Amino acid sequence: MSDDADDVVGVLTEQIEQRFSMNIETLKAAVTAAPDANCQATDVVRWHGLLTESQTVLERAGDDLLRALETQPSEVDDPTMDLAHRVNAAVSTRDGRAMVVRWLLDPDAPGKRGPAADRLARLNRSQRPGTAVPTRTAARPATALAAGQGVLR
Repeated sequence: MSDDADDVVGVLTEQIEQRFSMNIETLKAAVTAAPDANCQATDVVRWHGLLTESQTVLERAGDDLLRALETQPSEVDDPTMDLAHRVNAAVSTRDGRAMVVRWLLDPDAPGKRGPAADRLARLNRSQRPGTAVPTRTAARPATALAAGQGVLR
C-alpha cells in the first residue's frame, strides 16, 4: 500500500493529539479510566480505533491483491477481481471513518451549531448516565381486565 494511506491515519492522529494536548496512547488510557469524563474524547478515541482497524484491514487486502497480481498472466481472473473489490470496500470504510473523526474534531462542522445541536446537547445533559433511552413504568392498558374479573360474568 502507498504511504498516502498511512498518512490519513497519521494526520488525524496528530490532529487528535493537538486537540487534546496529549499523545494518542495517553488519551486512550485516560478514556479507558474515565469514559464519562469527556464525551468528545471518548467518541474520538472510539472512532480513531475504528479508523486504525479499517486501515489494518485495508493494508492486508492491498497486500493480498498485490500478491495475486504478481502471479497473474496478462488477464486478471475472478478471484483477483474479488480481491480488488475487497480493497475498494476497505478504502471506502477507512475513508468514511476518517470523515467521522474529522467531523468530531471540527467544532464548526455542519450539525454542531444551531437549534438542532442545542436541543441535542440539552437532551444529552438531561439523560442520566447509563440510560440509553428514557424509561417509565409501563401503565396497564385501558382495556385490560382488573385482577379477579373474568371475561364472562
